[in-house]
Amino acid sequence: MSSPLDVKKLMMFLTKLGDGAKSDGNCYLTGGTSALLIGWRDSTLDADIKFDPEPSGVFDAISNLKYEFDINVELASPDNFIPPLKLWKSRSQFIGKFGKLNVFHYDFTAQALSKLARGHQRDIADIHAMLERGLISKQSISEGFAEITLDLKRYPAIDENELRHRVLRFLGELK
Repeated sequence: MSSPLDVKKLMMFLTKLGDGAKSDGNCYLTGGTSALLIGWRDSTLDADIKFDPEPSGVFDAISNLKYEFDINVELASPDNFIPPLKLWKSRSQFIGKFGKLNVFHYDFTAQALSKLARGHQRDIADIHAMLERGLISKQSISEGFAEITLDLKRYPAIDENELRHRVLRFLGELK
């Protein structure tokens, strides 16, 4: 089992990952990695990332860096769990440039919706943390859900009625 990832280790990992990129590309952080950098968690178990476009050399770098830093790296993003929001790239917040790699937080509205789709306690706590920090709003969640409903058929593991119930219940519980 890998050791927990903290901010210092994440920043060193991103620096070396950027050094390993041989062409320009974008890296989107999601889940616990966003929570670490924004500050509502002290550690996470995985570095959840997505490349788009994918720079050459990053997977060679990852295969070495995961051992060097004793971390688990997951290729995971909200669009693995829910339909992508049309403007997710433009709403993804820039973190910094690491070598040839531009690093962003994946669109927080999409992160919130994917967390609602999973529905775990920690996911719900993360959504509240995003709301408290002004990263998302009730309106962005509602509008994002309306947008993805048209493409939910492409995600057969999702029960649309259950997800609608979770979203409406969550929004109804907010003050």
